[in-house]
Amino acid sequence: MSRPPTGDRSGSALPAVVWAVARRPDLWWSAFGVVRRLAPPGWWRASPRLPLPDRRLWEFRMVTAYGSPDAAPRAPDVISYLEWCRTTGRSDRRCGRRS
Repeated sequence: MSRPPTGDRSGSALPAVVWAVARRPDLWWSAFGVVRRLAPPGWWRASPRLPLPDRRLWEFRMVTAYGSPDAAPRAPDVISYLEWCRTTGRSDRRCGRRS
């Protein structure tokens, strides 16, 4: 398992996304469900022991969303996605599901 690309290589997008979600308690369960489903099975057994998605899955998601495998998700986009997950019903069945 490898780390997903950060886009700008500085990692500055991740704190903005985390902060945006942290300020929205109404989206915490949706975010938890998405992270849980994107994490590969047994993610805790390998370093860095974080529930990071598979690199190929992450790159595919970034290409479909932003047109580049090296893109980084923007906080407003993540919030919109989590709101969509929450409003479309049980987020554990629809959002972030691994194929």
